[in-house]
Amino acid sequence: DPPPPPGAFPRLSLLEAPEAVTPSARWAVEDQLKICGHKRDADVFELFLSKKELTEVIDLSRFKNLKYLWLHHNKLHGITFLTRNYYLAELYLNNNEIFDLEGLRCLPSLHILMLHHNELTNIDATVKELKGMLNLKTLTLYQNPLCQYNLYRLYVIYHLPGVELLDRNQVTEKERRSMITIFNHKKAHIIQSIAFRGKVDASWDPRSPFKQKPAQRVPSDFAFANNVDKTVFDDPEDAVFVRSLKRSVMTITSLNWDTVPTREEKYLNEKGTKPAQMLKVTLR
Repeated sequence: DPPPPPGAFPRLSLLEAPEAVTPSARWAVEDQLKICGHKRDADVFELFLSKKELTEVIDLSRFKNLKYLWLHHNKLHGITFLTRNYYLAELYLNNNEIFDLEGLRCLPSLHILMLHHNELTNIDATVKELKGMLNLKTLTLYQNPLCQYNLYRLYVIYHLPGVELLDRNQVTEKERRSMITIFNHKKAHIIQSIAFRGKVDASWDPRSPFKQKPAQRVPSDFAFANNVDKTVFDDPEDAVFVRSLKRSVMTITSLNWDTVPTREEKYLNEKGTKPAQMLKVTLR
């Protein structure tokens, strides 16, 4: 076949990609630049590259001010093309074939990350790559093989304490307390052993790990040193609070000498003499 005439294909003057990158990956970016009318790389704040059947993407590090990137519904396997996009705030990578997140730790400004419907299998490698994102608040990982881990959600919450919305569900304080009990036994032991004054909030905050709550009032039907307490609480936290108080109860038992009969009383064997009584003092 004769070679195509000059001008048959668009010139890629703005982007110079390696030869390994397919033409479709280069053209997809070039088309978006033309549609948006961008003439300078510094003017690019967002790129729409979804549903392009892309298996790879050219290096986007030249777009220094890129903040929003849509790459969902493609056939990507990795994300090594994001290396110097330090201002990237939202990244949509869902519905791809991604099995490796290497390169994400280079995105410190990332606020929203969508990774559901991919092929992520290693939960340890995944959270390790995401740990450096201190601004990450919204994350989706559902429909990945790693979700088969039975404590997957609590494990992610424990290692990524800054995430507030995981898999479209708000992270609750109850989940934060649960993950401490499961994954941080030393801290859980300290929290459970504190029974005096107020109850300790078990929610995990690396800057203030032991934030104190106001002291709670003991239920009216609670009796100290009564090991057979059948009170049913509506709020499970009240039951925990009562149990912690019971652990701090100390009972001192001694003989009440005022009730002990003297020798004369024993000798006379007075009818009004009563047996000696035990005196019990309960302290907390």
